Parts: sequence; C-alpha cells; structure tokens
Amino acid sequence: MERKTAAVIFGGQSSEHEVSCMSAANVIDRINKEKYDLLLIGITLDGHWIKTESVEEIRSGEWRNGKVSAAILPDATKKCAILMDGDKVTEVKLDLVFPVLHGLYGEDGTVQGIFELAKIPYVGCGVLASAVGMDKLYTKIIVNNLGIRQADYEPIMSEQLADMDAVTARIEAHFAYPVFIKPSNAGSSKGVSKAENREELEAGLKEAAKHDRKILVEETIIGREIECAVFGGGKEEVKASGVGEILAAADFYDFDAKYYNAESKTVTDPELPGNATEEVRKAAVAIFKAVDGYGLSRVDFFVKEDGEVVFNEINTMPGFTAISMYPMLWEARGVNKEELVDKPCFRAFLRSQVYVKRKEELHDKGCTDHHPRCPYHG
Repeated sequence: MERKTAAVIFGGQSSEHEVSCMSAANVIDRINKEKYDLLLIGITLDGHWIKTESVEEIRSGEWRNGKVSAAILPDATKKCAILMDGDKVTEVKLDLVFPVLHGLYGEDGTVQGIFELAKIPYVGCGVLASAVGMDKLYTKIIVNNLGIRQADYEPIMSEQLADMDAVTARIEAHFAYPVFIKPSNAGSSKGVSKAENREELEAGLKEAAKHDRKILVEETIIGREIECAVFGGGKEEVKASGVGEILAAADFYDFDAKYYNAESKTVTDPELPGNATEEVRKAAVAIFKAVDGYGLSRVDFFVKEDGEVVFNEINTMPGFTAISMYPMLWEARGVNKEELVDKPCFRAFLRSQVYVKRKEELHDKGCTDHHPRCPYHG
C-alpha cells in the first residue's frame, strides 16, 4: 500500500479553539498510521500556524511553544505545506488535509478555499456548504424553502444597536419573552443567551455583537434537544444515523454546559413521540443536501411534546471529543471511530478524483494545448 501524507490542522482563531484541539487529538489517535504519514499543524488564537510533533503536545498545550512555522501553499502546482525553521524553508508534499477546525476561520469556508486553490483533497464540506452552515441566518433562509419547521426569528445587524430602543421595540413587537439571542456566525453556543425581559435582551444583544455583525433573535422553542449525524454527498447516498438527545444541566445547552458541566449528558436512541425519529432523520438529510453538504455533518433539532420537529442548526465539522454526539451516534450503529475517521478521508480522495476525471473528459473532446477554456490545461 502506497503511503500518503496527510496534514491534520487544528486549533484556530475561533471561540471553539480548545474544542478543536480536543477533537484533533482523538482524530489523530484513530487515523490509520499504516496508510498515512502525518503532518500536525496547530493554529494559535492569534492566527500563527505552527508544526507540532505529537498528540501529547496537543493535549498538553505545549504545541503553542513550537518553533517551526507552517502554512499550506495555495500554489496548485506545488500541492504542499511549507515549514519555516529560522532561515530554513522545507516543502512537504501533501496528499490530503483533514481540517479538524470548528467555528469561524475553519468551519466557515475560509480554509476550504485555500485547499481548493491548492488542489489538495480535503475532508469535509466544501466552501459553499461550510460558509452557509456556519452562518445561521443564511442557513435559515435556505431551510425556509424546504418547508421544514424552524424557530421564528428576527435578524439584527450590530450597527443597528446604536438605536437600541428601536431594536428592542421591533423585537418585542414580534415576540413575547423569553427569547434567545445568537450570533449568526459562532459555534458551540458561544455568545448565545436567553432573555426574560428588556434588560436581559439588551445585554444579550451586546454580547452577541462581540461575536458577529449579524445577530438572530429567536422565539423560544420548548422541546427536547435532538441531534442526528449524516454522511455521504456527491454521487453517494446521504445516510443518517439514529438520533441522540442532549440532557443539559444548565437552562440551555451553552458552551460551558457542553464541555465543563459533568451533569450534562447525551443519550443515543431516545424514545420520541409519534414519528419524530424518522422525521428528524429525513429532515437532516434534506438540509444537508440543500446546503450542498459533502462528507459529514451533524444536524440539530428540537422535538416538542406533541412530536413536532423543529430545525435548530447544522454543524459541517462536528466535534470529535470524548463527549461529542457525532461519533456516539455512529458507534450506536456499529461504526467505530477508526472507520469514522477513515471514511471521510476516502471521500476526500473520491471528490478529487471526480474533478480530475471531469477535466480529462473535457480534454478528450479534442482541445489543443492552448485552448483557453480547457481546465485540463488551465
């Protein structure tokens, strides 16, 4: 078997930096070392890319003290990472990139664009799906066209907060309290708050504005928090796992409740009213397809007491920590973590091969070496 070189990128500049590190350590542990030589690249909170040597350095945080800088070169003729150690610059050819990045500047299409420019196969959703999935407002706009129920919402731009009275009046005309306030672009519930009155609403709007220019104020949905994992895309059938339930220790499942409150629990295959389980699975696949998803995602819902299913959000690079729902849901279906890491890698190569095959088909139609529209030569 010909060994390939895979870069695993983690950390990043988002509020989910630490979660990314936790996910990456678990991914690296389970990558098939007989198939891949690994190049580990961490991105600090201030955006410095650093080569690290081991998963132990990732878990301890020591990687941030590394001396070798790294970057993915966008030059498609090189298909490589460059390592910079003082005056010494080394090119490392790459066959694959696994961006274990959550949130802004990683799960939002930005780094996916670099991989597209470099023509390096990469794991996960493409530029469009990543960008749309990260932006809750635009996800809602797309889901509106599917006829799938979602929380009613009011979009607010941060610059509108200069006239806070006008903003709160508009929200109060639309909703009764309580309401939820969310940054449109943020992950792991960072910047999310619940407001029971105008004072809390104003505080929540200001907090959300620290994370994004676009803010969503949503109606409160009383229901169980349900998640579904999906896999596939392109020419392959999109498959949905079973469903899982979040039993949050806090009033709602915010960042601290997810990762630092031992009372929060996750349950696979909960009993749901009516046909809610199948409705969640069907809606998860439809939403994944609608945003042009590829590879893997986790789709989150609420299920109300009467069995009504309400879409919440999609995560195009779901967490892979010890408590993350995505691997738990597939393991409940007999798919182990090693397979969950290996299959998306295979899908990345398959997507790249489809692109190359299309270029060759166009070339075979008889163009010359200087045909300006032939992607095989261009």
